[in-house]
Amino acid sequence: MLGGQFTKHRTGLTMSKTEKIIQARLRLRERFLSKIKSSPSISDPEPMGSGPLNRHGMPRLPIDQFETRKWPVLDLGVHPEISKEAWRLTLDGAVQKDCTLTWADLMNLEQINNVQDFHCVTTWSRFDLNFMGVRLSTLAALAEPLPAAGYIMCHGFDGYTTNLPLSEALKDDVLLVSQVDGQPLPREHGGPVRMVVPQLYAWKGAKWIHRIEFMTEDRLGYWETRGYSNTAYPWRNDRYS
Repeated sequence: MLGGQFTKHRTGLTMSKTEKIIQARLRLRERFLSKIKSSPSISDPEPMGSGPLNRHGMPRLPIDQFETRKWPVLDLGVHPEISKEAWRLTLDGAVQKDCTLTWADLMNLEQINNVQDFHCVTTWSRFDLNFMGVRLSTLAALAEPLPAAGYIMCHGFDGYTTNLPLSEALKDDVLLVSQVDGQPLPREHGGPVRMVVPQLYAWKGAKWIHRIEFMTEDRLGYWETRGYSNTAYPWRNDRYS
């Protein structure tokens, strides 16, 4: 798999329902497969970085990054307190089916364990974070993006926004995570649910996520409008526009 090795966990869905979601996810992903395979984080012929190669053949430590065992907290200065009972995720925009998921709905979807590296634009990288969550592509399959949809905007409860092309968002390792290293995701790191995008700089993964808006045209998010790169490829030192 392009996203690497995963551990799957049982859900509360019936097998037929689960299989339908998986089939819809694979059909959706097939639409973007050529773009996924040609993305710089997978296919760059001259990636910039050092150290052993990661599962995609890129140097594990991107250029101008340093490894840390800490997990620094960076945000807009607001830490929303969202209970699991109050949390909701809306999928809307250029889709066939608007959806709103509760915490129970999210937990009933296929849960994936994936050990990922985390690269912050402020030059630190944390290796081997063990995340558990739901693939964004699984959620997209529920909403059924329109053929013209090519982008998403992710919205956080803190007012944060960040945009992604679907060719990045539908990669197997892009997750909406609720656990890290076997524990509930801490509030300061975006709990109860945040998005992680290990093949891009980490600001492309919204904390405290509550809405995924599907778009037919690209639109810049919070940091992108303030001069950060719209593409955010770590192995190209792609930090600023």
